[in-house]
Amino acid sequence: MPVLLTTVLLLAQATVWWQAVHIAQATSAHALSVTRVQDGTVARGQDEAQDVLDQLGRGPLRGAHVNVVRTADRVEVEVSGTATSVVPFLRLPVRTRAVGPVERFRPNTQAVP
Repeated sequence: MPVLLTTVLLLAQATVWWQAVHIAQATSAHALSVTRVQDGTVARGQDEAQDVLDQLGRGPLRGAHVNVVRTADRVEVEVSGTATSVVPFLRLPVRTRAVGPVERFRPNTQAVP
C-alpha cells in the first residue's frame, strides 16, 4: 500500500510539473511575440507575460520570474519558477526560454515590371 500511494503522489507531482512547464512555455511565447515586433519593447513583453500568467492562473507555477532581453537583432524571454509541491519537500524547477529575431520592415528594392 505505501508503494501504491507513493506512486500515485509521484504521478500527481509529474502532472503538476508538466502543467507548470506548459504555463511557462505559453508565457514565454506570448511575451516573445509582443516584444519582437518592429515597435515592441521590453516593457510590453513584461506586461504581456504578466497578463498571460494572470489569465492562466499561477496554481501549478509558483514564484514565476520573467526576464525579457531585446537587442537590435534578437529577443530572448526566459520564464522560471517552481512547480507546486504535491510530494512534501520536493521542489521541481521550471525554466523555459523563447528566442527569436526582431522583426523589421524591409522595403522591396527590386523594381516591379
